[in-house]
Amino acid sequence: MTDVMLDRARQSIASMGLSHAEVRRGDATALPLSDASVDVVASNGVLNVVSEKELAFAEILRVLKPSGRLHLADIVLETELPEDARRNIDLWTG
Repeated sequence: MTDVMLDRARQSIASMGLSHAEVRRGDATALPLSDASVDVVASNGVLNVVSEKELAFAEILRVLKPSGRLHLADIVLETELPEDARRNIDLWTG
């Protein structure tokens, strides 16, 4: 997340008067949150670029409250991508 994206998200939260929403910059494999402190984790296209997916899911489970929810939108592949596709950043960001 760029600084501009972070600022825009925070401005949107403030403009809607949401006191229960927060945006933080962090690493998917080391979330800057306390154990069992989050009601909802929303991930849109993030986990597909995380190399340590099991660690990222473990972090999500760690921070979610027992009644917490994961909202996930991502890309799922049934076959391995060729090396040239994995190294083409335009395919991941376009």
